[in-house]
Amino acid sequence: MGEVAMAGDRPLFSHFAGSPMITVVTIADISRRDDCITSEASVSVVSRQSSMRSLGGGNAESGPRDEWLPITESREGNGFYAAFHLLCSGVGPQALMLPVAFTFLGWTWGIICLTLAFVWQLYTIRLLVGLHEPEQGGARYSRYLHLSAASFGEKMGKILALFPVMYLSGGTCVMLIITGGQTMELFYGIVAEDGAGKILTGTEWFGMFASVAILTALLFPNLNSLAVASLLGSAAAVTYCTVIWVLSIARNRPDGVSHDPSSLGGSEMERISGVANAVGMVFLAFRGHNLVLEIQGTLPSSSKRPSDQPMLRAVAFAYLAVASCLFPLAVAGYWAYGDQMRESGGMLKALTRFHERDTSKAILAATCVLLVVSCLASFQLYAMPVFDNLEMRYAAIRHRKCSRLAKTVLRLLFGGLAFFISFAFPFLPSLGGLIGGIALPLTYAYPCFMWVLLKRPPRFSLGWCVNIFLGGLGMALSVLLVAAALWSLVDQGLDANFFKPR
Repeated sequence: MGEVAMAGDRPLFSHFAGSPMITVVTIADISRRDDCITSEASVSVVSRQSSMRSLGGGNAESGPRDEWLPITESREGNGFYAAFHLLCSGVGPQALMLPVAFTFLGWTWGIICLTLAFVWQLYTIRLLVGLHEPEQGGARYSRYLHLSAASFGEKMGKILALFPVMYLSGGTCVMLIITGGQTMELFYGIVAEDGAGKILTGTEWFGMFASVAILTALLFPNLNSLAVASLLGSAAAVTYCTVIWVLSIARNRPDGVSHDPSSLGGSEMERISGVANAVGMVFLAFRGHNLVLEIQGTLPSSSKRPSDQPMLRAVAFAYLAVASCLFPLAVAGYWAYGDQMRESGGMLKALTRFHERDTSKAILAATCVLLVVSCLASFQLYAMPVFDNLEMRYAAIRHRKCSRLAKTVLRLLFGGLAFFISFAFPFLPSLGGLIGGIALPLTYAYPCFMWVLLKRPPRFSLGWCVNIFLGGLGMALSVLLVAAALWSLVDQGLDANFFKPR
């Protein structure tokens, strides 16, 4: 027997209530030392659970609140479903920009940075998977914000993680609308007869993609139900990546290709800024960490069969496929096009620019279709945390689960907002380095710090030193990328074509 820490009564949706109350009940017949240790451990566990509950989470056995929300409504997933989700969210249009980064870094540093980024982000995924499981019968952390609040405290956790999580969810959906709309326009340009002209404006292409994406979202009530969409998106992503890099090395290289970064010219400051931005392209090519805990939350878990083992197998499979896409794209693209990648703006545009005459229109058009399918599937995954948050707010106000009509209205509202932002700010991809640099700690730094705060390893032990070092390095890298992006904007300016998509 010892001291027992108990949480005071809280409303059903405690994120609208005040701070949790801790009541300590003392039971005698125990030494003072053991008493203090037990009390400290109990308060620690309760405070973490209270922080999680204050953000709208449920208990370890998926209480009513979790069953009301789309991320944790169904915990009947499996390792295959998780692998599809991870692969679909992990490969996207940003991978097509890797050869552009190599034009600044060259062969050696390009491959070193890509390998380092891959290993580092794989390590932080491993940390997140391990932190998902509850401690001493506590709550599963099925949302990144919950884990952040449990680690850094409720207030600081929101400050550190809220913007990156929302940007990597809603912001990614906006980027996917822009990319999907532009790819649909490129598809039309390939298949249309010569001189057919433009039939739709940039805004209309964006609207077409957004309409299909949000109508598709109405078909999937929760994250686990997206398994089929994730499978199609994964297959499309792997296929278009493979087609692009294979065609790039199978066709003749353009004349005058150079692989010497020093041949790009410019001032010393411009070269430094270019290298820093290139490093950012490489590290930001790996994405999806804001969905890892959510995906693991769809898996069943018990004390005998925790969810971390099937999740780790899913991670191993998915990221083996991710590596098989990104590394060949970077190497083959840089080998084929060299310094000319800078003007092309990505592998797909380079392929259509240099090989439009010696490649079948059907292949080029099919590649565009595959990219659009991948973007549509990714949209569903990245929108799910937004839907979850909206439905959480609705349930907190109405004290009941979202009705089908309410879900439809909320998703249509989000789709309309994402579309409005995409055509109002079509230059957002130009700010990707700046905003991505701000969100980068969520992938490379926060998991390391959260592991130290929750696991509490001995100070200066190997685990403590490694994670503190990587976390600090991730924060420094974030500052470097933000500074480089700001300098580039000041030096080169920003083509802010408000409401005029091109």
